[in-house]
Amino acid sequence: MQEDIIYQLSLSMVPGVGPVTARQLIRHFGSATRIFTATTDHWLSVPHPGKKVMMAIKNFRGFQQAEKELLFMERWGIKSLFITDGTYPERLRHCPDAPILLYTKGKFLTEHPRVIAVVGSRRMTSYGADRCREIIADLSHLHPLIISGLAHGVDACAHRAALENGLPTAAVLGHGLDRIYPAINRKLARMILDNGFLISEFPSGSIAGKDHFPRRNRIIAGLCDAIIVIEAAVTGGALITANLGSGYNRDVFAFPGRTTDKYSQGCNKLIRINKAHLLESAADISYIMNWNLEKNPNSKQKMLFIDLTEQEKQVADFLKTRNESSIDNIVRGTGLSLPVSTSILLELEFKGVVRTLPGKRYQLLATN
Repeated sequence: MQEDIIYQLSLSMVPGVGPVTARQLIRHFGSATRIFTATTDHWLSVPHPGKKVMMAIKNFRGFQQAEKELLFMERWGIKSLFITDGTYPERLRHCPDAPILLYTKGKFLTEHPRVIAVVGSRRMTSYGADRCREIIADLSHLHPLIISGLAHGVDACAHRAALENGLPTAAVLGHGLDRIYPAINRKLARMILDNGFLISEFPSGSIAGKDHFPRRNRIIAGLCDAIIVIEAAVTGGALITANLGSGYNRDVFAFPGRTTDKYSQGCNKLIRINKAHLLESAADISYIMNWNLEKNPNSKQKMLFIDLTEQEKQVADFLKTRNESSIDNIVRGTGLSLPVSTSILLELEFKGVVRTLPGKRYQLLATN
């Protein structure tokens, strides 16, 4: 097991091998261990990305660094999550540029049924602070997991508001878990660990480099069901996260503001170009996300009279064993092809048996 982890850590450290290429290699070889131990002949059968990547793998000399990282993890109670692990967050796994390896510390809760990312300006105004605290308090009855980036301004406000309302919260960091940036948020990070977790794709020793934050933002967008933009200028990390979320089929919400307010201009733009729902209250999120629908205890009896085909029953039976599932897991679990599964799920949605969730996930509403 430790040897496998060493190879997984090493693969994430190979220069020039990004997450997309690494995932291609994992699909071809089956594991990080096999990537590093494959023969040259086996490498020649790889259609992509070819000889350049093979040489990067074979010339890798960072195994000692990977071993050192493993010792650091064991000492400080940090876990690694590899892209093929069952514990790797499902929402993020389906994003094409998801990191192949994550480091996490605390109470890992990414399979929480409702996950909301809250982002915005580091230069939060009193208007932004009020909206942030208000929306999280009003959403607390849904008990969502609140995700943000532990930065100044809106991020820190979102984490604190979650803690004040007894909600789990998670911070996605743009550096290794051996440090906290900004340092003023160290106490807040410790508080987060009491009812949530810290997560990063960067190993120990990684500083908060400027180029790390856009990479951090894609993880925030990939881990959630919905993104709330509190305040944002027309450029900056909050809009990057919102655009990434839109590309990942996440619902994005933004508070509007006065056209003359600098830190409302980004939110107004997102609404104007139809990349975000206009947000006025928690009811808007509940409605758009279908989170306001109470489960009817008699719904199963009502559905007894709906005729399902054998293949529709097969999909429904699979979904019955779990709260929700991705399309990829449905395909694997039922043995049906992707086109067939997609067609069946659409038909089941028409019949009111399942509903579609963000991120191409499906939930059973009733059984036959």
